[in-house]
Amino acid sequence: MLGPVCALVGENTLVPGGPGLRGMLAMLLLEPNQVVSVERVMDVLWDHEPPATARTIVQGYVSRLRRWMSTVDPTRETRIQTSGPGYRLVVDEARIDVALARELLAASRGRPAAERAELLARAQGLWRGPELSGIGGRVRAPELAELRLTVLEARIDADLELGRHDEVIGELAALVDTHPFREHLVGQLALALYRSGRRAAALEIYQRFAHRAARELGLDPGPGLRELHSRILRDDTALLQSRPPAVVAPRVGVLTPAQLPAAPSGFTGREPDLGWLDDVRLGADGTAPAIGVLVGPAGVGKSALAVVWGTRAAGEFPDGRLYAALRGFDPDHEPVEPAEVLARFLLALGVAAEHIPEDLTERVTFYRSLLADRRLLVVLDDARDSDQVRPLLPGAPGAMVLVTSRRRLDGLVTDGAALRVLDTLPPEEAEAVIAHAAGPPAADERDLRARLAKLCGHLPLALRIAGARLVVSPQWSLQELVDELADEHTRLSALRVQDVDTGVRAALDLTYGGLDAAQAEALRLLGAVPGPTVGPHLLATMVARCPHDSAVAGEDDRVAAARDWLRALAALFLVTETDLDVFGMHDLVRLYARELGPDVDLLPVVLRYYLVAADIARRHLRAVADDLDYADGHQDVPRPRIAGREEALAWFEREWPNLIAAAEAGAKAGLHTEVWQLARMAGDFRRVRSRRDDWEHVLRLGLESARSAGDRRGEVLMRLSRCVLLTRFDQEDETVADAERAVAIATELRDSKLMAMGFNTVAGALYGQKRYGEALAGYRKALELSGRAGYRLGEANLLNNIAQVHRNLGSPSEAVGPQAQAVAIFREVGDHGFVGHALANLAELEHELDLAEAAELHAREAIATAEAHGLDLTEAFAREVLARVLRDRGDVGAARVELTLALELYRLVQSPAADAVQAGLAALSKDV
Repeated sequence: MLGPVCALVGENTLVPGGPGLRGMLAMLLLEPNQVVSVERVMDVLWDHEPPATARTIVQGYVSRLRRWMSTVDPTRETRIQTSGPGYRLVVDEARIDVALARELLAASRGRPAAERAELLARAQGLWRGPELSGIGGRVRAPELAELRLTVLEARIDADLELGRHDEVIGELAALVDTHPFREHLVGQLALALYRSGRRAAALEIYQRFAHRAARELGLDPGPGLRELHSRILRDDTALLQSRPPAVVAPRVGVLTPAQLPAAPSGFTGREPDLGWLDDVRLGADGTAPAIGVLVGPAGVGKSALAVVWGTRAAGEFPDGRLYAALRGFDPDHEPVEPAEVLARFLLALGVAAEHIPEDLTERVTFYRSLLADRRLLVVLDDARDSDQVRPLLPGAPGAMVLVTSRRRLDGLVTDGAALRVLDTLPPEEAEAVIAHAAGPPAADERDLRARLAKLCGHLPLALRIAGARLVVSPQWSLQELVDELADEHTRLSALRVQDVDTGVRAALDLTYGGLDAAQAEALRLLGAVPGPTVGPHLLATMVARCPHDSAVAGEDDRVAAARDWLRALAALFLVTETDLDVFGMHDLVRLYARELGPDVDLLPVVLRYYLVAADIARRHLRAVADDLDYADGHQDVPRPRIAGREEALAWFEREWPNLIAAAEAGAKAGLHTEVWQLARMAGDFRRVRSRRDDWEHVLRLGLESARSAGDRRGEVLMRLSRCVLLTRFDQEDETVADAERAVAIATELRDSKLMAMGFNTVAGALYGQKRYGEALAGYRKALELSGRAGYRLGEANLLNNIAQVHRNLGSPSEAVGPQAQAVAIFREVGDHGFVGHALANLAELEHELDLAEAAELHAREAIATAEAHGLDLTEAFAREVLARVLRDRGDVGAARVELTLALELYRLVQSPAADAVQAGLAALSKDV
């Protein structure tokens, strides 16, 4: 954002769309990981006068930005989520230049001048021009201009301290011309001139500023600038040297405690977290102590980080380091009372035992009085809650408090605390922990070491145990240890130090022991969830089916209670709320929950929930062709609130890994009816957001389950679903076997609707083989069966197909009528996906009939429909048709734009049509 709004990928600059699209991206980047409402986007982009179609345009912007981001970040770690009233850009803020500039500015504070100058020069180098340029002034962020000036001023301060006054005079003169009322810049220029022996010029700079400020603003110079002027007038030679930093010496005759335990050996990485603690220390405002709170799950290394940082920063706390283990989660002891901790601290500070007050309030007052003027570090390890910590906080600036806990201590934020959630280690750092214990891996062991670290979930405690096992049990090979950990039944047992009650399970036992009955039951139920995430609606469904139901009445009440339980578990880091109402678990915590396990089989309940929710969601995407109906029945299942197409698409995207996992677990458990039905519903989503690999996988599961269940109707539907996939990727000729088998079964069942669907698919295969006469007969037979069954969606689809046959037989004039009928019926049944595709087909026919105006109108309507509903393939095809219309009209530049967008979309969905479009683009360039 510090220049034109764009993404930098290696040496390449990627710019999304036009000013409106870049403006929306800028709004999301200015509030990363926060929800930006659609109303606010419209107000900003259209200056509070949005057009009637603004909401649709914004939806289109989001769709295009998502596609653009998939090219910028193929890992999809950076993505746009639909959330409630707006959109959230999920992004690692360290990848945004503004955040990096702020981080470098913060890191420079308190450093020696040379380091400050280098850090701030790097920050200044992030600017590539005026902030947020290229978006037509639609989005304003004056704080970015202020950030630039702050970085400049801080860098010049460091340069002046290093004696570079001659080098900065020219830069300062230009800056003062641009920002004439920026007093700090004026003072820097005056000081640089004075140090360069140009005292008269320095005084002139001050006089010029003073006269202009009085004339234009009616103000006198501020006290800092007036004092500098006075010192230059007096020829104060002290201005020629930078002042050394003040040093606060410890008090003589008072004990200097040094209570930190020894830093653990083998501590690796955590540089961002160590840097954050530096920032907490430097960021104190001078009115209260700095307070940093490290929170995270058991075994993540909170205590180690606190001790390592405290040891490294000991020189910043000349009056001592106090340490207390608060035993917040010790099953064998009660948490330590604040009064007891205060007594120990007072003794460590040199107070005689007989002078320590009995009353807690008096101890707090005495403690804070002793620390009032001291630079001292207080480490409070393993806190139970905020109330245990609050009496131990100093009251005056100078001291710093570092707290660790397995529970989120949000209450301390009101006391001015900064909170940091520790995550597991990155893969490279995780492998380094093992290497510290067991030595570096041999060349042929690197992959196994990486696998070992992954099986440990990159959790520091588990990594240290694994490394220790490789050292103390030389009879164990690395491969054998990996094999033991790969077995989920033995993994937690393997991550334990023999003869010592230390291990991942023991650490989790401490946290589990602090749960109340409902929270403990919720954790056990989560062990039955096959997918990577869970929400309150699924948990509420499971609770209602469990013998230990907490008897919460009413669906809304059950969901609210489940949400409370999940958030209570999140507060203890047994789960993590990755998005609103989306909770994930670390692999080792998941295994622990499975070991606790519910005493009933809840997989059927999980599958039933997903069937209900998926059916509700898919009905917002397209008209349903089958007779599966979980949306209207099963009212006892708590339902996620899905209002409209965007929310349905967002639900499917969010739950897709869970749907796959549930289908795989159901197939393994023999719940075949539920599996094929879930696969059918999931396939309806992939017809809109087509991705071949996982779509193919879920349909394969569904067909195998339908056949295993002996459900012939299910087999027909799954075979037809697979035909849709093959057709979507231009493999109609491969659908014949599935389509003919579907027709045979449907005929035996005497089901007209299924027969119509089957005949339609067989005819589609014939069409793909260019056997147009036979295809037309098949389509007409299917149309007759659809009419007999009252299957309006089928009639529309068949009219569309009949039109395409006429077109390929060289009779586009005969095709226009059926195609227009198809559009009308698709509109009637409300199938937006097919409306867009049928419109594109109609535009293609009109283009061939030289009806250029109508063709362009319908192609653009198809594009708008596809963009508004996230139909990538339909949009690509419609843009391809529009490109032909524009090319024939002579607008080659516009045609190239449309073909380029079509190519991007085809590649996004892995469509073979991308090759033809690529060739079309090349031919277009040759024509020019």
